[in-house]
Amino acid sequence: MDALTLLLERQSCHALQEPGPDDVALDVIFRAALRVPDFRRLRPYRFMAAQGAGLERLGVLMAGAAKASGRSVDDIERAYKMPRRAPLVIVVVAMTRKSEIVTLFEQQLTAGCAVMAMQMAAVAQGFAGVWRSGWPMFDLHLARALGLGKDDRIVGFLYIGTAAKTLNPPPEAAPAAFVSTL
Repeated sequence: MDALTLLLERQSCHALQEPGPDDVALDVIFRAALRVPDFRRLRPYRFMAAQGAGLERLGVLMAGAAKASGRSVDDIERAYKMPRRAPLVIVVVAMTRKSEIVTLFEQQLTAGCAVMAMQMAAVAQGFAGVWRSGWPMFDLHLARALGLGKDDRIVGFLYIGTAAKTLNPPPEAAPAAFVSTL
């Protein structure tokens, strides 16, 4: 897949199934994340990959966080099942560094760019994925259960697998509708 096709045809896929990336493909996905814009090379991110039994562990942590946060029984049950929507879930965390030059926001943007780079690397290798957010991204109980520090932030959950159905191209948008000149 050439770069422009990848950029112009990328879309999220919510219906994912096996197979997921093997170790070689996963290495490429993580190497792509390490190439995102990163002023001063602070590498303000960490990745937690859950596959196989790791999906079960992540589900237990999500359900525990839902319960600790006082969410409904339905939310707790749904939280337990959330990671099983794909063969691989990567929790992406912004772990910012002290810097007099690079702001917290810039570092969080770098972590966000890492999610996109990983999704693009997955798609380029024939996989599909979706960047999910939702309440778990902001839940302090889940952050603690994952061992995150008080200033660390989950920036997303990248679900990766093989598309379970053929994706229809999304409707085209005209760039002019989003661009103004100065």
